[in-house]
Amino acid sequence: MATVLTARPLVALALPERGATRLAAQIALAVLGTLLLAVSAKTKVVLGPVDMSLQSLVVLLIGAGFGLRLGVATLVLYMIEGAAGLPVFQSTPEKGIGLLYMMGSTGGYLAGFVAMAAIVGWAADRGFDRNPISLLCAMLVAEIVMMAMGFAWLAVLIGAEASFQFGVLPFIVPDLIKVGLGAALVPAVWSLLPGRS
Repeated sequence: MATVLTARPLVALALPERGATRLAAQIALAVLGTLLLAVSAKTKVVLGPVDMSLQSLVVLLIGAGFGLRLGVATLVLYMIEGAAGLPVFQSTPEKGIGLLYMMGSTGGYLAGFVAMAAIVGWAADRGFDRNPISLLCAMLVAEIVMMAMGFAWLAVLIGAEASFQFGVLPFIVPDLIKVGLGAALVPAVWSLLPGRS
């Protein structure tokens, strides 16, 4: 029973226990999360059909910090903002906006971000975020799933070989660094909290 009570994501420590104030705080956190995602998307390096950004690191941190439900809700809200035409994605508005942009070369990666937040959030809800090795394993699984989804969609658009060359290969080392950074940051925050489990 103690494991169930203590295995909560970081954000649970700051949220009111129940009621309208809890809901308002969750909505505010989700909106803040989408703002961070938009800023991280615009922090990019142009590599070709898919550009590199800090976005996957922010997705990992949202999943680990917010947990499954709020993490996925934040990513879904972000997708809704983008589908509605807000310029929140990496190359919007210069490469289009809304659903048209989402169906382009980064569409699989965008869908993969939701899966990534779900996997890491699920792990955080079970206490994996307290240990860097456990969190690293969860984040690696999430990274692989996201990359596989991005690769699959890009392969439909430009072929498997080009998809691997432009949509996977350039991202392996940078994304492993982001996974390592995320897996180190969240347990470090837990270690600074008084009376942590």
